[in-house]
Amino acid sequence: MKPSTRVMSIFAVVLLAVGAAGQGIRSVAPNGTGLSNERLDRINAVMKEHVAQGHIAGAIGLIARRGKVGYFETYGFQDKEAGVSMRKDTIFRMYSMTKPITGVAVMLLYEEGKFYLSDPVSKYLPELANMKVAVVETDPQTGKKTRYSVPAQREITILDLLRHTSGIDYRGPADAEGKFIYEKLGTNSTDQTIGEMVKKISQAPLVHQPGTMWEYGLSMDVLARLVEVVSGKPYDKFLEERIFKPLGMVDTGYTVPAEKASRFSKLYAPADGGTIKLNTTPAQSSYLKPAVNFGGGSQSVSTASDYLRFCQMLLNGGELDGVRLLSRKTVELMTSDHLGEMPRGGLLPKGYGFGFTMAVGHSAGKTGVIGSAGEYFWGGAAGTRFWIDPKEQMIGIFMIQILPHTNLTYGTQFRQLAYQAISD
Repeated sequence: MKPSTRVMSIFAVVLLAVGAAGQGIRSVAPNGTGLSNERLDRINAVMKEHVAQGHIAGAIGLIARRGKVGYFETYGFQDKEAGVSMRKDTIFRMYSMTKPITGVAVMLLYEEGKFYLSDPVSKYLPELANMKVAVVETDPQTGKKTRYSVPAQREITILDLLRHTSGIDYRGPADAEGKFIYEKLGTNSTDQTIGEMVKKISQAPLVHQPGTMWEYGLSMDVLARLVEVVSGKPYDKFLEERIFKPLGMVDTGYTVPAEKASRFSKLYAPADGGTIKLNTTPAQSSYLKPAVNFGGGSQSVSTASDYLRFCQMLLNGGELDGVRLLSRKTVELMTSDHLGEMPRGGLLPKGYGFGFTMAVGHSAGKTGVIGSAGEYFWGGAAGTRFWIDPKEQMIGIFMIQILPHTNLTYGTQFRQLAYQAISD
């Protein structure tokens, strides 16, 4: 039996039991994973203290290694006010953990020869041709800003979108009054289709010349529209047919159906003294009604078990349970650093490059955090995060729902405690 086949068999027999909704993945003892029981207990102690101190309502931690789940625990509540405990099949808002799924969707079509990564995206989305780029000049004497736009030096390519070098960010440039253009256009509204969103993006200048700087933004939403146009299918249907159903991701999508609403986590927000309070923004309930915007950069919901299946497919080189989504070489392409020395905006940590929709780590000496060269990761706005470490054959998933999550480090702490549990 080939090594990849053996790993797949272990994963199928020991780890996966997806059948009826809510069953998900069975946790097993860490025997064979090289994880220490005693050291794993440190995670429980830390997270339970966070719950006791009111820092978090609840969370989930999952660690898989060598095709086995070595740790799968819940902490606290999915609904603190109602006293509903966190469940292993609790459904979470994934926000930007939607982006790696979009990367896979694009590469499925790439493998079918539908386009080249060097293609201008305007070949398929003509509204994005002849883009302008915003320029801001500041008078050194008066500090007065002059704003104007110039033609883009080249077209946005599909590669630019995959690695966030398109010049499309989340706000767009500021206008003459200093107001961000995307806000005026309603570009980020979820009450519109992604086709309508892309048309609004095309009406604003880019914030950088394409291919010159990494800047996080709406590139993944443009890619979702690309998938729709090239495949001829609505984006949510494409994901369901080509990724979610083949991988057995039974709780992943853009809407939480009524029969699963009892498993949907409440959304919290930071409060005084390092505590949390209920987040009462529309994001709290919007997922319980049919979605309009099937965003490639956010908007999806999932569970820890479902997302593990997606991660294990990538770690296995594109295959899970005998179902191959991608070639091993395509996964290698996706998880390589495509930035090099290119300048980058915020969010990308020190020592990390960027592949196709995921950050890619260099050596621990460059990142300054525990891990391995070649590991890749990303996270969501409400604190969810994952990482995949090919060298250690390790996957970590942390689920929490606090929005905004700026400057909160619970996921980072979970990662640190996960790595220290390796004992072989």
